[in-house]
Amino acid sequence: MMRALLIGLILFPLSLFAQENEPLQINGKTFSGKLVNGSSVREFEGDVVIVQGAVRITCERAIQYVESNEAELIGKVVVTQDSIIIKTDRGHYWGNKKVAFSNSGVKLTDGHVQLEAANGYYYFDEKRSFFYGQVFLFDNLSKMKTEKLTYFDDDDKAVASGNVQVSDTASTIFADSLIHFRNTDESFAFKNIRIYNPSNRMAIFGNKLEDYGKKNYSKISEMPFLVRIDTTDTGALDTLMISAKTLESYDDSTKKLIATDSVKIVRGAFASLNNLTYYFKNGDKIETFKREADLFPPVMWNENTQMSADSIYLILKENRLNRIDLNSNAALITTDRDSVNRYDQMSGKKIRMTFGKEGLEKTEIDGNALSIYYQYEDKEPNGLLKSSSEKAKILFEKKKVSDVRFYGKPVTEFHPENMVKGKEKDFTIPTFRLFSGRPTKINLLSGRKDLLLYLTKDSEFYGGKPDSKK
Repeated sequence: MMRALLIGLILFPLSLFAQENEPLQINGKTFSGKLVNGSSVREFEGDVVIVQGAVRITCERAIQYVESNEAELIGKVVVTQDSIIIKTDRGHYWGNKKVAFSNSGVKLTDGHVQLEAANGYYYFDEKRSFFYGQVFLFDNLSKMKTEKLTYFDDDDKAVASGNVQVSDTASTIFADSLIHFRNTDESFAFKNIRIYNPSNRMAIFGNKLEDYGKKNYSKISEMPFLVRIDTTDTGALDTLMISAKTLESYDDSTKKLIATDSVKIVRGAFASLNNLTYYFKNGDKIETFKREADLFPPVMWNENTQMSADSIYLILKENRLNRIDLNSNAALITTDRDSVNRYDQMSGKKIRMTFGKEGLEKTEIDGNALSIYYQYEDKEPNGLLKSSSEKAKILFEKKKVSDVRFYGKPVTEFHPENMVKGKEKDFTIPTFRLFSGRPTKINLLSGRKDLLLYLTKDSEFYGGKPDSKK
């Protein structure tokens, strides 16, 4: 009994060793052998077939190194294992490690994806490949280009690094590195990220991307920034910029982006500062909201007018400002550039501003309407009107007030100039507050070299071609 156990213990590691070092079985039309430095070398030519377990190799010529259990593979090399097919002009196979290598251009397919590169290793026991030097990965929906890529067949997982570029029918992603899971359609990208959509001339920048394809949801954090180039009805280019701490994209029926925390928006003469913004990707609506914990409401500026409310909706039509809705605790403050401390003011539960091609056409106030308007006669100050009502409507022509109408218990007070001059601060609505920190393109782009590269006149935003080398 003891003798049998000892024999078993002795033979077990030997049999395991023999299994791990299964010799290559090679056949060809012609065969020759020789000794090189005391080692046996065999050469096969013509319809060469090499077999090791489930690994099968065909080529035109093979040089076998018997002691090290490896072979040089030459001419129309095809290596297969189950669904894995590798093709190259010249390669090397290590039988003890079950590893194949080529630096003569290599192609791999597993039935789902196709890999191409200048150089590549394949680890058959692990079903893992490592390719480098102009690597391309293709599947039915997308194409990846990178400098280095590791692909895990069983997990359908790709790990890419170095100038990663992933393209599909809708957009292109650039990043320093990326991890993609084909089965779940999930991707995670890192550093110097740029997502470019040519159909709507929109790009999103950041340093971390989480994309959950089957959920139609993605998230960009670490310095996210959105840029979109629109053409106005006059043919001029208009750039929308949004920065925030986090950008979330929903590619479902809502087709929207959600920007949160320290959100800054700039588009032409329009700017906004808030903590929660919904941007709809068709480009016709921007919505901002005050969150429960926020100390300040969303603020918008359009030319020399400041707007604030618990929520603000900005509606565009044909890439032109069409309407602004201020909901709950709404306030408008317009600066008079020629007079210090003089502000036209309006407040109410809700305010709607309607715009035409020449600018503001109508302002409607609904609920507890209050207004203060400074009067002028021949461009000289002439007091102010202070009014209150349930509702009010102000009409404009050529950016100047043409008609004012009050509804529901209107009360109007005129204060002559001698009672106003020097006392302008006494004439303010209860919600009067001037907010600082109005965003500008200059301060949004400050320190963002990654953005400046793509906002030149020859960039893809202005009709040029994307360049992954930038």
